[in-house]
Amino acid sequence: MPISEIELESALKKKFPDAQIECQDLAGDTDHWEVRIVDPVFQGQSRIQQHKMVQEAVVDYDIHALSIKTAAK
Repeated sequence: MPISEIELESALKKKFPDAQIECQDLAGDTDHWEVRIVDPVFQGQSRIQQHKMVQEAVVDYDIHALSIKTAAK
């Protein structure tokens, strides 16, 4: 089942409460997303570690495609 932008952003805010988060529905079907997250928590983490942190935040949702862009600042 696709995830709404509100649900996706809410799930990410729970994991990254102080982050700047942008969600973009890439195909208009609420099943193909790009997320951009800027959070100091990513400082010192590898790109793989950062993306795993994001994936953990949405593990309970059935998202067909998720493009992840992260930054510490």
